[in-house]
Amino acid sequence: MTDREIPERFLDGYDRILVEVSATGRRLTRDEIASRRALGEQAAEAGQGLRALVSAHLTAARAAWPDAPGSVDSALAAVQQVIDAFTEGYERAQRLAVRQEEAARREFIDDLLYGRSDLGRLAERAERFGLRLSQAHAVAVAQGPVAYEEGAPVPRQVERALITRFGDRSVLLTTKDGRLLCIAPGHQNDVLTHFAKQAHAATDGGRVAIGRPQPGPGGVVHSYEEALGVLELAERLDLDDPVLLAADLLVYPVLTRDRQAMADLVLDTLGPLTAARGGAQPLLDTLTTYFDSGCIAAEAARRLSLSVRALTYRLERIHKLTGADPADPAHRYMLQTATIGARLLDWPAKEL
Repeated sequence: MTDREIPERFLDGYDRILVEVSATGRRLTRDEIASRRALGEQAAEAGQGLRALVSAHLTAARAAWPDAPGSVDSALAAVQQVIDAFTEGYERAQRLAVRQEEAARREFIDDLLYGRSDLGRLAERAERFGLRLSQAHAVAVAQGPVAYEEGAPVPRQVERALITRFGDRSVLLTTKDGRLLCIAPGHQNDVLTHFAKQAHAATDGGRVAIGRPQPGPGGVVHSYEEALGVLELAERLDLDDPVLLAADLLVYPVLTRDRQAMADLVLDTLGPLTAARGGAQPLLDTLTTYFDSGCIAAEAARRLSLSVRALTYRLERIHKLTGADPADPAHRYMLQTATIGARLLDWPAKEL
């Protein structure tokens, strides 16, 4: 933008101030400084560029200079005061606009993820943030060792990485309850995969869960809730994978859909382990590691820092107490399902 394109109203009274100040040597009055701040705010609200505005002020000063017979130092001091006050008003207006934009963005995110707004109105607001809610969307949620807020270094780092890689695709990156969220069209798996990679690195080894693509305005909240459920599941089951896909873990919600039935299975199958010396937990951990090791005794013993003989003794003790043999394929499914259920229900730490 050239100086000539700057509306004259943003320089209103500027030449008069220069002439008076250079002639008298006085400083700008409080009202004059306030008027420059106000013009700076108006210029920012009108979308004028600050660089062009400063250039216009300098050009105007040069034009007014021949008519200013007073001190050069006074004139330069006046130019400095005017530009300082003008840019202060400009920056204040910009900060206010940023805060208002952040507030609007936060309100939209809350309404989107909690489903508290009319879906038609929500879809209209979504376009302002680059989302088309008529499409299917998927949500990835990253959780690190500490909580993350909007504008903090970690979210900014991940956002820069996404923008560098994908430009202006219809992607929304935000924070919610201390976690990082990435909302992307359901068919853009590469965006969510890259987000997961960057978030895992930026959060110092944090865990990322990716919900399944869900259609319609309510699809975002469904995918978000699914990703949150996966994070909770990963914590309960102590899953090691840094990136977890909800589509790969659908069996677990199925297992816990009837909580009472699962509780009955756990108690009926594993309840006798409470009679063991030291309680049920050591034997339950043995079962968990044994199944996670593919029922390979040597590998399970290594993970538990036991000898194979000690592990075999524990498995025999489980067989004796429960009547089910972990090494017998006929019993294995029931024991493994009950073991998973115990971890999901936090048994025996919690009573069922």
